[in-house]
Amino acid sequence: MQLVAVDYQAENAAELFTRSLRETGFGVLKNHPIQQSVVESIYKNWQTFFDGEQKHDFVYNKDTQDGFFPASVSEVAKGFKAKDIKEYYHFYPWGICPDNLKEELANYYKMANDLAKELLGWVEQYSPEEVAAKYRQPLSSMIEGSEQTLLRVLHYPPLQGNEEPDAIRAAAHEDINLLTILPSANEPGLQVKKQDGSWMDVPCDFGNLIVNIGDMLQEASGHYYPSTTHRVVNPEGQDQSRSRISLPLFLHPKPEVVLSDRYTADSYLKERLRELGVI
Repeated sequence: MQLVAVDYQAENAAELFTRSLRETGFGVLKNHPIQQSVVESIYKNWQTFFDGEQKHDFVYNKDTQDGFFPASVSEVAKGFKAKDIKEYYHFYPWGICPDNLKEELANYYKMANDLAKELLGWVEQYSPEEVAAKYRQPLSSMIEGSEQTLLRVLHYPPLQGNEEPDAIRAAAHEDINLLTILPSANEPGLQVKKQDGSWMDVPCDFGNLIVNIGDMLQEASGHYYPSTTHRVVNPEGQDQSRSRISLPLFLHPKPEVVLSDRYTADSYLKERLRELGVI
């Protein structure tokens, strides 16, 4: 199992990328359309937000799930007891956001969504006929007009030494959605679980774009595309004093989309959020 960055500009990029998704649940792209300077600016501006007191003016709405989630309500991954060591902000174009940060984030949201739609098209194009037959509708149409796609700005604060036993920045988990689009973070730590149970570092060269399969696409494809377990481990030594910022876009279908005989997108999402203790 290997993760090799695929050149987005290459003629066979779609084939190589979807093969990686099939074999590992993850794909890594280089030379993609999202400019590194845009990501760097967001990381810088949101580090200032998380370091300040303004964040407490934007505490999340329990009904709409947008806004700032402090560390005290951080997620507990399925099968774990300790909260993840993180705080985060949920951004939707229709949701609350500081005025000085909204335009930049909204522009990135659109840019990342446009790329995500293209990548979802690649997945559909290279799905074998028997797998494509399982899709209740074209994958690209599942997200048309969706207001559920979430951009999360994640802040993993410096470690203080008083963290809960066994707590890490993000415990082993799978994502809920169709695809997750993630620019490389400003610090390493992301790992993916291999088939033999060992852990492998995900290439984190700044400028790379990391994409992984979520549970909803696994469900819709009859488990042809695997939703692979991943985590963010704690830094060691001097690196413990540094923050980590991450910017995943979770591509969600419209609530009424039928994923399988068992689930709609809405029923699947609510089941997982209950398991996480978010609702």
